[in-house]
Parts: sequence; C-alpha cells; structure tokens
Amino acid sequence: MPKTSARLLSLLSLLQARRDWPGGLLAERLDISPRTVRRDVDRLRELGYPIVAFKGPDGGYRLDAGTELPPLLFDDEQAVALAVALQIATVSGAGIGEASVRALATVRQVMPARLRRRIDTLQVTAVERPASRRAPQLDSGVLLTLGATVHACEVLRFDYTPAAATAPASPAPPRRVEPHHLVTWGGRWYLVAWDLDREDWRTFRADRMTPRVPTGPRFVPRELPGGDVAAFVAARFRGSDGSGDWPCRGEVILAKPASAVAQHVHDGVVEALGPERCRVTLGSWSWVGLAATIGRFDADIEVVGPAELKDAFAQLARRYTDAAADRERPLTDR
Repeated sequence: MPKTSARLLSLLSLLQARRDWPGGLLAERLDISPRTVRRDVDRLRELGYPIVAFKGPDGGYRLDAGTELPPLLFDDEQAVALAVALQIATVSGAGIGEASVRALATVRQVMPARLRRRIDTLQVTAVERPASRRAPQLDSGVLLTLGATVHACEVLRFDYTPAAATAPASPAPPRRVEPHHLVTWGGRWYLVAWDLDREDWRTFRADRMTPRVPTGPRFVPRELPGGDVAAFVAARFRGSDGSGDWPCRGEVILAKPASAVAQHVHDGVVEALGPERCRVTLGSWSWVGLAATIGRFDADIEVVGPAELKDAFAQLARRYTDAAADRERPLTDR
C-alpha cells in the first residue's frame, strides 16, 4: 500500500478528474479497502477540501467547487503535462502566448520544490514557422466566443473574410451556422459547422471570422458525417469525398529497402519484398503530386497501378526533359 501522503495525492487527483466517484471504484483504483478510502476522505476534509458523500447503489464521493477550496495539487504526470502544454501553447496560434508564459510562472510558484525542479528540467523550445508560412494570430476573444457557442449549441452569425484572391467586390452578408466543433489543424484554428444558408457542412478559418452578437437560438446538434471530427476534417483538407482517404492513391514497387523508405512515409503503407525491394501505397491531392512524391526516393520505380499514376509519371518525365533541355540551351537561343 502506498504511503499516506502519496495516497492522499492520488485520491485528490482522481476526485478532480471527474464529478462523481463510486466508493468501490476509488478503492479499486487506489488498491485499498473502502474503509481506507473513508479515512482518507476524512483527512482531505480536515485539510479543507469540500468532499461530499452521495448515497445510492453506487454511493461515493464528489469534490465540490467552492470559494474556500485550497490550492489544487498536481501529481508528477500532471505537472509534466501542464508544463509541456503551456510551453507549446506559445505557438498555438490562439493568441495566448504571453498568457501561457505567465500561467506557467504562476503555477510553478505554488508547486512543491520537488515538482518545481521536475518542470524546470523540462524546457521545451516551441519553434514558430517562418514568417512567410506563419498562421495569422487568432484573437483569444474570438476563440472563447466560438467555444462558447459550440458548448451552448447556439446559432452563430459572423462576418467572414475570404482569401484575397477570392474576395468579393462588395461586402458579403453575415454567415449563419450551427457550430459543432472547434479544431486546430496545421497551426490554424477552424470551426466545423452546419451552414444554414447553404445547407451543408463547412469548415471556416477562425482567424477570418468576426462573430456578431447576440447569438441566435439554440439548436439540436446534427450528426457529423462519419461521426469522427478528426476524420471529417482530414477528409476535407485532403479534398476527398468524405471517406477520409486521399482523392488519388496509387501503388508502386521501389528498388530500395523497406527500412529506408518507411521512415519517410507517414501516411502510407510500406511492405518489404526483399532486401532491396519494397511495395509502397501512398495518397495525394493529385496524380502528378503523387508521382512527384514517389520520385523523391531516388530509386527505380515499377508502377503497380492505377493507370492514372503511370500517366502522371509520363507527364512529369516530359516536363523534366523539357526543363533539362531548356537549361542546356544558350541564353541567346531563349
């Protein structure tokens, strides 16, 4: 059985993780008897934590919120998770970089010396993208507004600034959507919502949104196609028909060991066919793009299929041949 102090910390951590805990489940998770759970709950109450008991078939305990709640405690894993999350948040694009630094400093001050030393040794350098590829910073107020409408299931009205290349000549009317999920992808924040005017699912860049107030009426959430928001967003960005797969997927055999190829294939399948041959299945936005991706492995290629991929290789071969011939001609001939 763990020491009393460590056991109390574990008990408090569990009580903070969910609202209600059946006594038997707490005893099982802590590997102690129900009687010991009752004694430990009494010790936490003496320390000022407002823990209430509830009756019923699964009677147990609940940590109530209150103005007199003592400082929350963190176990080692929670401290590490918090330190990493706050350091990475500086480049999340959510407009909370400075607040994250201050939050980490504040949390560090109230931690025991042992945990302070633990997180001080975990210095994470969050590297931003180059300025030319950096996502626009999102106003944290916009992020909170979007999150609130998702949580409350309220219709959202907002002005939307499209990409410069597609900007309309006159201001567009406000968009009206049923917000369902707030997600982050590739350093940017997006709102997945049902567009009431277009009667279809849409994904909006949060940094291009200017919410209007007041919000609209409540709504009953629709079921997202496929039921998985991660798969839905991935499919939209891949340009697929909603299946979650790439619109173009092909198969080739490379004259290269599978071990040398697999480490560079993050969204495909590599199968060893011998010490110097492997089968690779990959997807991409386009057939030409897929052919170019496969060509970077610098190995002899045998196209298994489909025919569109073989045609894409032929198209690239012509382009590369023309480019090589163009470089060989004197400048006076151009």
